Amino acid sequence: MNYMKTGMLLAALTALFMVLGFTLGGRGGMVIALLVAVGMNFFTYWNADKIVLKMHNAQEVEPGTDFYQLVAALAQRAQMPMPKVYLIHEDNPNAFATGRDPEHAAVAATTGLLNRLNRDEIEGVMAHELGHVKNRDTLIMTMVATIAGAISMLANFGLFFRDRNAGLAGLLAVFVAPFAAMIVQMAISRTREYGADRAGAEISGKPLALASALSKIALPAQQIPNHASERNPATAQLYIVPVGLSNMFSTHPATEERIARLQEMAGENGFGGGYRGDAGITGGPKRSALDPLGRN
Repeated sequence: MNYMKTGMLLAALTALFMVLGFTLGGRGGMVIALLVAVGMNFFTYWNADKIVLKMHNAQEVEPGTDFYQLVAALAQRAQMPMPKVYLIHEDNPNAFATGRDPEHAAVAATTGLLNRLNRDEIEGVMAHELGHVKNRDTLIMTMVATIAGAISMLANFGLFFRDRNAGLAGLLAVFVAPFAAMIVQMAISRTREYGADRAGAEISGKPLALASALSKIALPAQQIPNHASERNPATAQLYIVPVGLSNMFSTHPATEERIARLQEMAGENGFGGGYRGDAGITGGPKRSALDPLGRN
């Protein structure tokens, strides 16, 4: 079912790309748009992780460091292949996962996130990212971001160079295509974030730790600049919390709703909360933060 949804969403975005190409260049433009879309799909499939990580100037974390060992323990608990682990030197507190499948996955977190959260909360966040990998969300999220970004760029180009004979229909296509692509992005991320929250809570065994982390980073993620997202807005859907976006255009469900669902999980039979933290959700003493580059 997941592969079917992936194929349908990619087909929808490719069709949008072709319609825009036809509007701007007729049949020849549509054929070119199709070839470009297929080429992007193929290239992104094999290079999704490299593309995203390069956008963020991510630094690979060595085995033996605290952060690496934390992710390794979570991956072992989830019975998943060990992903590559990256650190991003950004104050914006965030994290994401990328890669075409669990065997070729990578997870990354910013220094801003690691400096703001305690160890249990970091476990919750990274378990959420492993949840995306386990649910095979990472490929489609990255590919959609790439194609949607290309549609927006082509539409902006068309505003200046469109055929004068295209008339109102052409102008509407130029404006509507980017919004249609954005709607597809929202449909993908809003449903899959809930799934990754649940999978992450099951992997870590601490739904309240993830809820606590979300409550701590949601506002700073909106307020503190995220340089990679400013350069490439389509990457915003990859993050665990949205960056610098109004609720109307957010690719994520409301953080308050995600926290409420995680609290419900903690109260489910057979699912302990597993966390007594300091984020105003459960109360209790603060635990020491993780040193991302420190060695055990």
